[in-house]
Amino acid sequence: MEQIAVVGAGLIGRAWTIVFARAGYPVRLWDKAPGVAERALALIGESLADLHAAGLVTEQPFIITARVTAAATLAECVAGAAYVQENGPERLGPKQELFAELDRLCGPEVVLASSTSGIPASEFTGNLAGRGRCLVAHPVNPPYLIPLVELVGAPWTDPAVVARTRGLMERVGQVPVTAHKETRGFVLNRLQAALVAEAFRMVRDGVMSAEDVDACVKDGLGLRWSFMGPFETIDLNAPGGVADYVERFGPLMGGITEEQTPYLYDRETVGQVAGERRAALPLDGIEGRSAWRDRRLMALIAHKRGQS
Repeated sequence: MEQIAVVGAGLIGRAWTIVFARAGYPVRLWDKAPGVAERALALIGESLADLHAAGLVTEQPFIITARVTAAATLAECVAGAAYVQENGPERLGPKQELFAELDRLCGPEVVLASSTSGIPASEFTGNLAGRGRCLVAHPVNPPYLIPLVELVGAPWTDPAVVARTRGLMERVGQVPVTAHKETRGFVLNRLQAALVAEAFRMVRDGVMSAEDVDACVKDGLGLRWSFMGPFETIDLNAPGGVADYVERFGPLMGGITEEQTPYLYDRETVGQVAGERRAALPLDGIEGRSAWRDRRLMALIAHKRGQS
């Protein structure tokens, strides 16, 4: 199996390490902060134990973690790697510096991918000699539970590199989607931004409480969206499919979007929503609730694997 290098051993780096290691790939993990990569190995083992208990990995966790090595230096991490997944700070300057170093250390055949949530590859790879092998591979947190990954190349990214990365993601069990061009925030974030902005507007305008807005998604839209996307949803919501749906509901839906002016997260509304959330979940309960979320995601994934 090809050697994988994971640069950055935080939450996303650890999750990517699980994705590759459970698929059988040897992984070297490195972090700039001393001791972080070594400590990450124990956390990875704990997550794999949860996955094993949920029936989502069949190998014993210790077998999978044996494929992961904490590297002492960046050069050691990327030595012999065929693919690098970068998970550095979400700031342009550090990312430019890190990719310049990766470009210097790695041979021209090595793919350099970033997990960035919103910085386009064109902003941190333009001056690199090997810029054609660089792209964004944007995951959804946590990627070892939510398989979608957005592949977004810069204008100069070699299409063969995108295709090669897509193939790798398919082999490790992810669901890659390919953007044909860069957009601000990438596609998944843009879809999420539209929904979250409207949720805040409904609270701001006194239409509904934050708790009930959440219920509209988790007990309404989200039930369908857990196994079909928006286009398939509307295709099934009218006897004549998409064209019929638009004929019936286009004026209503289009009129709604005319009311959806840009929303810039005013402090008063953010405070109101935050207050409702803290009343429902104190800050010291977030870690436990996140663990609950991950267990529910595991159960949902196990269920979806049995469906067609």
